[in-house]
Amino acid sequence: MKIVMLGTRSLGSTIGGTLAQGGSEVYFVDMWKEHIDAINQHGLHMTDEETDWYVKVDGRTNAEGIGPADLVIVLVKSFATKSAVTELKETSVIGPDTMVMSLQNGLGNEEAIASAVGSKNVISGKTYVGGRLLEPGYVSSGIRGKHTYIGEMTGEITDRIQAVCAEFNKAGLLCEVSDNIQGLIWDKLLINVAAGALCGITRLPYGPLYEEEVIKETAVEAIKEGIAVAKAAGVKLKSEDPEYPWYAASEGLPATFKTSILQSLELKRPTEVDFINGSVVEWGKKYGIPTPVNQTLTACVKGIEKYILSYEPSLKD
Repeated sequence: MKIVMLGTRSLGSTIGGTLAQGGSEVYFVDMWKEHIDAINQHGLHMTDEETDWYVKVDGRTNAEGIGPADLVIVLVKSFATKSAVTELKETSVIGPDTMVMSLQNGLGNEEAIASAVGSKNVISGKTYVGGRLLEPGYVSSGIRGKHTYIGEMTGEITDRIQAVCAEFNKAGLLCEVSDNIQGLIWDKLLINVAAGALCGITRLPYGPLYEEEVIKETAVEAIKEGIAVAKAAGVKLKSEDPEYPWYAASEGLPATFKTSILQSLELKRPTEVDFINGSVVEWGKKYGIPTPVNQTLTACVKGIEKYILSYEPSLKD
């Protein structure tokens, strides 16, 4: 299968590199030239914190010349989804039968993709794979025991969605097809709600983060709000136990793992908090559900972003 990874930082590199190692024809498309140059020169350097290896991947800073793909996996930041997919559509990568799949965090990505390419091309997925970018061209990969769930937005079990699932499993990425992808989107949202903002605010990786009971208590309250909103929206969740997402978030990941919100802050870049905790707040307003914990967590992360991006000019990219 010919696969284009649109966005190849921590998670994109982990998934794309694993698919390439499994025999897929994989192209990385990312504007970070230093990262792409390192991959093209040496191969993608991967580690599982025990063993290191290199994977040959074709890296590009733009998609010109790649040609039509069978599958595009979107892993850019949520706030850049529509513009990135629209730009990709202007090349020949997205053909009439190309599937475009979001594996991003948060809510609203599938709608943004559909507005650029049409709903027929859109499939969705949620992954519990973890990744941490150590330096340009070098990623820490957390795939062991981590599942990816994919599905058609209609819930139909199609030949094409089963083909994508088979491609993931061939590479050792545990994958299942779901007829309840909307529920799984919310399941993953609650995973991100559990630790994402708290990791960013405290600057703690998972090891010390999970040692503090007061942090767990705050996370559980944020999750409870998310569950209440999901139930009001008629979403079928895997579990309504608020402790489930808290423990599921760290399962199988090393103590050094950092959430995408913390990784973005460390790189002095905007985060996706508006699409994670912020989306719980917005959906809560829609259904009349109070979400004070998620509103507070969102405000704290937004304050850190503002400090980094506006009040410390020397830290800007």
